[in-house]
Amino acid sequence: MILIFRNLISVARRFRLAMTLNILGLSVAFAAFMVIMIQLNYDFSFDKFHKDDDKIFRLEFKRRDFWQNAVSRPLAEHFFESSPHIVVGAIGGGTPIKSFVYVENDGVRNFYEEGAMSVSSEFTDVFTFDFVEGSKDALKTPENIIIPLSLSRKLFGKESAVGKQIIFESGGSQTVGAVYHDFPKNTVVNNCIYRQIPENDNKYNWNFFSYQVFLRVNHPSNASLLVDHFKRNFDVQADYAPNFRNEESSVNIRLTALPDIHFLTDVLDSSPKASRQTLMILSVIAIVILVMAAINFTNFSTALTPMRIRSINTQRVLGVHRNTIRFALVAEAVFICLLSCLVALFFVLLFKISPLASLVDADLSLGANPMIVVAMVFVAILAGFFAGVYPAYFATSFAPALVLKGSFGLSPKGKKMRNTLIGVQFFASFTLIIAATFMYLQNHFMQNSPLGYDSNDLITVDVGRIRESRDALSHQLKTYSGIKEVTFGGNLLSSADAYTGMGVPYRGEQIIYQFLPVEHTFLDALGIEVSEGRGFRQEDANSQQGVFIANETARKQLNLELNTLLFDVEIIGFIPDIKFASFRVAVEPMGFLMTGNQRMTGRYAYIKLIPGTNKRAAMSHIRSTLAEFDANYPFELRFFDEVVQRLYEKERALSSLISLFSLLAIFISIVGVFGLVVFDSECRRKEIGIRKVFGASTMGIILMFNKAYFKILFIFFVIAAPLAWYAVNRWLENFAYKTPMYWWVYLLALVAVGIITVCTVTFQNWRVANEDPVKSIMKCE
Repeated sequence: MILIFRNLISVARRFRLAMTLNILGLSVAFAAFMVIMIQLNYDFSFDKFHKDDDKIFRLEFKRRDFWQNAVSRPLAEHFFESSPHIVVGAIGGGTPIKSFVYVENDGVRNFYEEGAMSVSSEFTDVFTFDFVEGSKDALKTPENIIIPLSLSRKLFGKESAVGKQIIFESGGSQTVGAVYHDFPKNTVVNNCIYRQIPENDNKYNWNFFSYQVFLRVNHPSNASLLVDHFKRNFDVQADYAPNFRNEESSVNIRLTALPDIHFLTDVLDSSPKASRQTLMILSVIAIVILVMAAINFTNFSTALTPMRIRSINTQRVLGVHRNTIRFALVAEAVFICLLSCLVALFFVLLFKISPLASLVDADLSLGANPMIVVAMVFVAILAGFFAGVYPAYFATSFAPALVLKGSFGLSPKGKKMRNTLIGVQFFASFTLIIAATFMYLQNHFMQNSPLGYDSNDLITVDVGRIRESRDALSHQLKTYSGIKEVTFGGNLLSSADAYTGMGVPYRGEQIIYQFLPVEHTFLDALGIEVSEGRGFRQEDANSQQGVFIANETARKQLNLELNTLLFDVEIIGFIPDIKFASFRVAVEPMGFLMTGNQRMTGRYAYIKLIPGTNKRAAMSHIRSTLAEFDANYPFELRFFDEVVQRLYEKERALSSLISLFSLLAIFISIVGVFGLVVFDSECRRKEIGIRKVFGASTMGIILMFNKAYFKILFIFFVIAAPLAWYAVNRWLENFAYKTPMYWWVYLLALVAVGIITVCTVTFQNWRVANEDPVKSIMKCE
């Protein structure tokens, strides 16, 4: 033990730079590894906390070429009754709807905006609710609601919430029947207000695709049997539910296990998503960072051998056994790794409180991830052991005579090993630079590609409960000279993967399309031109059923024609395809619907500014105007580019995370290259001195070293480039529209790594090449 600490103190004093780089490189690697592992654990444990999670499935329906989680209620009811293997089934209303609620305390109303969802009473039987108050049967009473503990604390403090009234701004009050512990973030189940779905709500409407359907089976293996059995036995008349029939005269449905929903890429839904390919990239980066850090540690320890060899052999001469020295050197490596692990924990805490924490969905608190912390300590011990074994045996394997000659580091086997190690560093750097660059380009492509309509100088806001006063609101907003137009729509364009779908009869066939309700000024405000037919007119609001304008995809795929009726709604025009949904999915049949006498109630206001308008002043006017109509509603104003950015928030965060850790990996790689260059230059110090004596110039020596490293660099670039292309190409398959595979990205990676290598090699060898050649030769004697 004394020998271990003596060696540590000696190394720390003599080789401060090497020790600092060692600890810094290892600490950064361990911290990055921990953060990545925490994120991976978050994603791969999605919905795993539910009891018997492998027995919970979601029913999905296929329409045309894609799957959706929206199913009609009668189909769900028939499926529940189709087999005794289904223990219980539940229906949910999709995503929570923002609702304005309040409670009264001593005559004072406190307003809150909360999400609310209508579900069947069996919802609490399918999922695992941990109730603080009340029971899971609370929703069996129609007047009851259940709320999360966080909302209970917000509304009622520490008082019991059960039996108290919550009033909905939209009308009516309901009684709190139960309070449940908030779900963790990694689940498809929302922390919101749950209320019972009306008994007859679209119970017989086969064409209303608006319900999420979940069920619990008695054994996971029965899931596939359920679908096959249902397809064989379920039969409906063509005029009853014709859109459910395919060429095999069966319904297009499937069951997806609850833990798999998080990773689905072929289904349109609003649940949190993660790409397995992206997570695989993160996993590879984590392993690469750890391996590179271990290699670097090995390289540094080996690089110090020429300077420590005399001390080690002195100990041997004084009688210290070779195995004792080896044990001391390995223990020294383990100690340094454990010290680096402690520093890494501090780095993780700094990361948690920094703006970079927004890139990670998981809770980065060490207390929330005890197993990962323990695993990290174990990994640090293993890394120290394996990284220290080779240098320990290497440093004690030379005969004293060979040490005196100074030629122990130049064996062909040693050179081959070092060339391989530096090649691994180059390979990792090339792959990470290429992958990170293409991820950035894909995100830039999605956020900046033309949408097919004018989104510049466009502000959007959810007008909430003042939607019925939109004419007066529009008039008041336009009093500001910088506002060009105000229009309203039932949905926010380019904010989701899909919108409300409808199945309706058209010329004797059942067709499915997505529709977005709008006002007559909508197309003009957003600069959407009608390619055939006509646009909306104000008088269309007086028509009996309303009018419809479809996109080109709907026209071609559904064979729509002008002036025909689509479910009693007249088709008056066609528009070019616009990106009304995300770039993750291909453009689907859709159209804008202007309702007739029933009058749509546009939820979103689109406020178009005149180019050059003072945006801050315009925002101020809009906020003050909204406050005049409703001073209590929490209006959220956003420029449209923010809407698009939010749509790709997950991809952007993961891409930034991968870019960050790729930079760290590249930093570690360059540190490793520096270590190898140090080793090489120290081993060849005598050779450099002799070359200088015979007239070699400093530049010539530097070029000689750079040439050797560039040969290795080009070899491993040829290996890395095609593998990186394959990995990136697989990742881009997650998107319907993708960035081109630019050739210059590969050149960029080669140039970047090349420049860094030149700087690293030149810096170290310039110092050695400029030493007095006599001194260089004498040091090696």
